[in-house]
Amino acid sequence: MTLARLIHVELDDSNLPPPTPEIEQERKVALFDLMEDNSFALPGRDDRPAPDGPYRLVLSIREKRLVFDVRTETGDPAAEFHLSLSPFRQAVKDYWQICESYFDAVKRLPPSQIEAIDMARRGIHNEGARILQERLDGKAELDIDTARRLFTLVCVLHFGG
Repeated sequence: MTLARLIHVELDDSNLPPPTPEIEQERKVALFDLMEDNSFALPGRDDRPAPDGPYRLVLSIREKRLVFDVRTETGDPAAEFHLSLSPFRQAVKDYWQICESYFDAVKRLPPSQIEAIDMARRGIHNEGARILQERLDGKAELDIDTARRLFTLVCVLHFGG
């Protein structure tokens, strides 16, 4: 088992309204998929090695900023990043709009039309993941699948915030 991974991810949504059933489902799926497979490492900084993984992560929004609170396996602080939400706003908005279309389509449209909407949803998801990777450049190293799942969680937090 690699040490460059997350072993626990928590969303601090204590100051957010309760999620809708669809948002709660997105959250559960993203958390499950993250725990099944992820790649997350902290680079060394200022000639100091990074604390060893695996890592625990708490995601939250504080003072209109996305906060990544990264801790070691034993809970000791490893890193904390505060990212502006501005670069994510359009991708999050587009993601929820396409998700709404998707949730509606599943109830009443044929598979071919659902598939087209899902392809658009994946494209927006990939864009959000790319933005997240760019924003975390030099702070954390993560693969595209981990970035996609974390972007979903950013969307969940952003929806309530």
